[in-house]
Amino acid sequence: MNVDPLIIAGRTFTSRLIVGTGKYSSHEVMAKAHEASGAEMVTVAVRRVNLADRSAPSLLHYIDTKRLFILPNTAGCYTAADAIRTARLGREAGLSNWVKLEVIGDERTLFPDNEALLEATRALVKEDFVVLPYTNDDPIACRKLQDAGAAAVMPLGAPIGSGLGIQNRNNIEIIREVVTVPLIVDAGVGTASDAAIAMELGADGVLMNTAIAGADDPVTMAEAMKLAVRAGRLAFLSGRIPRKRYASASSPVDGIIAPQPTPTR
Repeated sequence: MNVDPLIIAGRTFTSRLIVGTGKYSSHEVMAKAHEASGAEMVTVAVRRVNLADRSAPSLLHYIDTKRLFILPNTAGCYTAADAIRTARLGREAGLSNWVKLEVIGDERTLFPDNEALLEATRALVKEDFVVLPYTNDDPIACRKLQDAGAAAVMPLGAPIGSGLGIQNRNNIEIIREVVTVPLIVDAGVGTASDAAIAMELGADGVLMNTAIAGADDPVTMAEAMKLAVRAGRLAFLSGRIPRKRYASASSPVDGIIAPQPTPTR
């Protein structure tokens, strides 16, 4: 896949899988899963990091920053102001000027508040943040976020942590048509086939956490996701055959030599 890199805001990644850091049984398991995934970018919730004392034991000590790029996120923020403040804290603490921007609009579904998300995106872009907003699978919202300066758009496949897979394939395909920035499917992936489908629909990458961290064997699942993302990307680039209502023989009859009659004596 080195000949087909993912480029976001001028930064090149050879892996199209982005993974998270939450819900693992231990930091050690998380580190092993990260290695197995082949990912080069991991998300870290700013609110889970002790910014006052970076020397204190934390998950950051289990992230190989020589190999993995840290993408801070604003998980747990319900207003634009709160998300902007959290992004600033992450940058000031030296995490990154990149941010996976989350502004949640509903506590039960964890669906994004697109109006507040757009407000926060505009504000952070003006402050030279590289903004990757988590949004609904709404083509109009994605287009507005791109116009606001987002470096990528990250529509959900299904509610966070649900494992339901891609619920609206048509919307993902439309989003692929209406935006030119990278499209990263974020949330809802439950297993490897979900990741492959997201890539086959034209996504540039997939971000996941629960599907790996919550698996019975997170390390093996991480490897499965790595392979699924690669397979889905190759399938998309290859161009699938059209769907047909009726059968089409895999061995065409054209050119087949008819059997000759057996000579009689």
